[in-house]
Amino acid sequence: MSKEWTAQWIWGGEEESPRNEWRCFRRTFEVSDNPGETQLRISADSRYVLYINGSQVGRGPVRSWAKEQFYDTYEVGHLLKAGQPNTIAVLVMHFGVANFYYILGRGGLIAELSSKQADGSTGTLLVATDESWKTSRLEAHDPSSPRMACQQGFADIYDARNWDENWNRDGYDDSAWQPVHSIGAVGSGPWKKLVPRDIPFLTEEKMMPSRIESFQWVKTPAWTGAFDLRAAFVPGTKTHADNTAYSGYLATLLVLKQSAKVTLGFAGGLRTENVFVDGKRCADWYGTLPERFSDLQLDAGEHLLLVDISASDHGGSYHIAVDSEEAFELRYPVGGDAAGATPFAMVGPFDTVVNVTYKGVRSLNLTEQKYLAAAGIKNAQELEAFKEWVQPLSAAYYNEQDVLGANMWRTEAIRANVTTQMEQGIIASPEPALIPVSAEGYDSELVIDFGKEWSGFIGFEVEAEAGTIIDLYGLEYMNGEYRQHTYGLDNTIRYICREGRQQYLSPVRRGFRHLILTVRGASKPVKLYDVYVNQSNYPVTEAGAFQSSDPLLNQIWEISRHTTRLCMEDTFVDCPAYEQVFWVGDSRNEALVNFYVYGSLDIVKRCLNLVPGSADITPLYLDQVPSAWNSVIPNWTFFWAIACAEYVEHTGDKVYAAEIWPAVRHTLEHYLTHIDDSGLLNIKGWNLLDWAPMDQPDDGIVTHQNMFLYKTLRKADELAAAAGEAKGLFQDAADSLHAAINNRLWDEQQEAYLDCIHPDGRRSDIFSMQTQVVANLCHIAEGARKEKVAAYLVQPPKSFVQIGSPFMSFFYYEALSQAGHYELMLEDIRTNYGQMIEHDATTCWEMYPNFAENRASADMLTRSHCHAWSAAPGYFLGESILGVKRVEDGWRRAAIAPQPCGLTWAKGKVPLPQGGRIEVEWRVERSILKLDVTAPEEVELDIVIPEGLTGEVHIVKTKENVSVAHV
Repeated sequence: MSKEWTAQWIWGGEEESPRNEWRCFRRTFEVSDNPGETQLRISADSRYVLYINGSQVGRGPVRSWAKEQFYDTYEVGHLLKAGQPNTIAVLVMHFGVANFYYILGRGGLIAELSSKQADGSTGTLLVATDESWKTSRLEAHDPSSPRMACQQGFADIYDARNWDENWNRDGYDDSAWQPVHSIGAVGSGPWKKLVPRDIPFLTEEKMMPSRIESFQWVKTPAWTGAFDLRAAFVPGTKTHADNTAYSGYLATLLVLKQSAKVTLGFAGGLRTENVFVDGKRCADWYGTLPERFSDLQLDAGEHLLLVDISASDHGGSYHIAVDSEEAFELRYPVGGDAAGATPFAMVGPFDTVVNVTYKGVRSLNLTEQKYLAAAGIKNAQELEAFKEWVQPLSAAYYNEQDVLGANMWRTEAIRANVTTQMEQGIIASPEPALIPVSAEGYDSELVIDFGKEWSGFIGFEVEAEAGTIIDLYGLEYMNGEYRQHTYGLDNTIRYICREGRQQYLSPVRRGFRHLILTVRGASKPVKLYDVYVNQSNYPVTEAGAFQSSDPLLNQIWEISRHTTRLCMEDTFVDCPAYEQVFWVGDSRNEALVNFYVYGSLDIVKRCLNLVPGSADITPLYLDQVPSAWNSVIPNWTFFWAIACAEYVEHTGDKVYAAEIWPAVRHTLEHYLTHIDDSGLLNIKGWNLLDWAPMDQPDDGIVTHQNMFLYKTLRKADELAAAAGEAKGLFQDAADSLHAAINNRLWDEQQEAYLDCIHPDGRRSDIFSMQTQVVANLCHIAEGARKEKVAAYLVQPPKSFVQIGSPFMSFFYYEALSQAGHYELMLEDIRTNYGQMIEHDATTCWEMYPNFAENRASADMLTRSHCHAWSAAPGYFLGESILGVKRVEDGWRRAAIAPQPCGLTWAKGKVPLPQGGRIEVEWRVERSILKLDVTAPEEVELDIVIPEGLTGEVHIVKTKENVSVAHV
């Protein structure tokens, strides 16, 4: 059909880019005859949910660069009613702030519905966005709800009493709604081009709980507040997600009618311990880090609370709570109550620094005299002397409905019995679970276990009185009474009920395993009919498989598979809970796991294609895209270039090689301009490889980066050859870099490659396994050095920094597999992933709990409990142990080279890019390897029997459902 658009971009309301606005759009129209096949094309800024006649059709769009905004196409003829009114309704959620997966544009919606001719071309235009549409802000949604995280948008606070849920249906009276205004035709606004969606729609599969973990009566602090301080203190930061430092204070008057014990709580952590009451610095802080609490005995009257909030801040919510058994209130501290829409004043900022990582900037100045003097303020009168620095905290950046804070700090919890009726009502019965009314001053808390981690949209159905509050909070990990709170992520929903039976399905994606559901303010039992998550991911099939005689390895493969699935959204993402960000370096490893577990191609190609979109920000390419954080990790760009070559090798797609090659060449040529006089890459950037305490400064010569650049230059030449370009374009640069690494970065005394050379010329005295692993993997060492660094793979020196993340383990396993140390690889997998299984993991952890750097507290095993950069066993158990390896591009030729490593049997499947799969089953009996292989006829096979075994091989070749056996 024609790709020309008749529709216009439209919006409503007073602001072009309002903060956290949920806006509804409607258009009712008639279809006189049966329209047959129809197509609706739609896009929006930032996200939409589409309905036709009350039925949800889909969500979108996929993440985009505004210069190439993606649109979606739906077949909707089956939802239209001939000869009757029909209604298209769209909820558009506009972020209004930049984050790690969205670059600030402006609010906008574009959609058009057309009939479809038999030949696929456009027929009659039925309806399109223009000024005849109506709009209203979704009044139930609170736009001051907390930021979920610096990487993401906002949590839900939804008051169902303020909205008619029939707004998206035919017959709804929208006469009070406003007319929209037109932004313009395609090409108007920030969206310079509309391009069709390049991957299938994501799934929505309803997942139910597996059990109720606990039921408790709980109390929360008397007052809680969530603040977006970065937005408040530095308003210009809405346009970017760069790390921004600022200095200043929050001030309020804490007013007591009588003397009382008061506890100040910072459940999400303090920024500094400079918290003052009446000019006196609070002391005796307690609580398990990062939580901090301080008890105060205060007299009746006014007390000035002054909190130093100076920090480096990407964005997100800051949490403060106050509790006392006696009544108190918070008042604006300057000029009377009318002076502020909130009870807090901002003092400052005294200094502001926007930190663009790859450029490097000065540190925050904390010696400014006014900033230091403000710390001594004792009361509201003394605060007046700083009035030029004092301004009200806007209500847009402040909310007292702090669900996260109330969950992180429960002042009291009393365990009660989970009744059979309650458990059955949530899990299995058509009858609802009755959540009893709590004693006065308490709330009713259910902890619901969904059995494993999921990622998607939380929904529920309840019957309750108007004003009853349903709070939901998703956790990834619990162990008995221990709850690992999502510090840095507001993974919550607050829903305020209207009268009667009602449903809610959050339009905001969340990842979690345990769901804490708390009923607050109920005067009669709440009937809970349903609670679930609509699991949403890139559609995959169970194409790959692995099983063996070792149940532990089978469990490890399964959590690797499930982790990969949850981290396949509209791109690969790092994790479904904390970030949901397409990190470029992570996706290289995720793609390889996917090739063996699911075999999906479109999502890999889409990820590769998104990266060069950052070229107009930096030719070095951003480390997460599309993103408003201008951050560069050189290794991530190198892994992207390697992944481009690996995709071509996997698929044999030389056309794609020619398409992507110019972007690969472009960035590598710019990286080579950062080669210094010593012949080494010397660059300011986020020079990351692992979370462990290795020496990888953000400036200078980092050894592992130079090694990976060498490998990337070699792989780029292979990609150029596949693209039909001149051979050896980067050969000289690679050879020179290889020589410089060996001349400058080897330490004769330690007989190892040092971690770095600092900008002042100081050679690092830290040696790490990470650097030696990369030296092996990238074929850096030669001669005696090669033997030495190869030996480190088998016997890591205890004095070297050890591997700290499963991400780094991926490269370690690559090096071990390359060297033939399969037994050692399995031993490491069993040890490190085995500890995850021991802790009831259903997904792979982001980190190993080896170092303090890997934890926010002593109890925290890892930050994220679901992280696809960690799913290495999903690849290596199939590639190395099952033994299915690609030999030629496009899998025209494959090797079957099992590595039993003490296993008695293994079997599995590896999907192929051209369709079909290779199936392998082997068993070791005495010294005989009995091997059965099924493969497509067009795939040539090399059978490799392990040394010390003889083989009995049976091969079945498949073609058009006909099997031919060969022995």
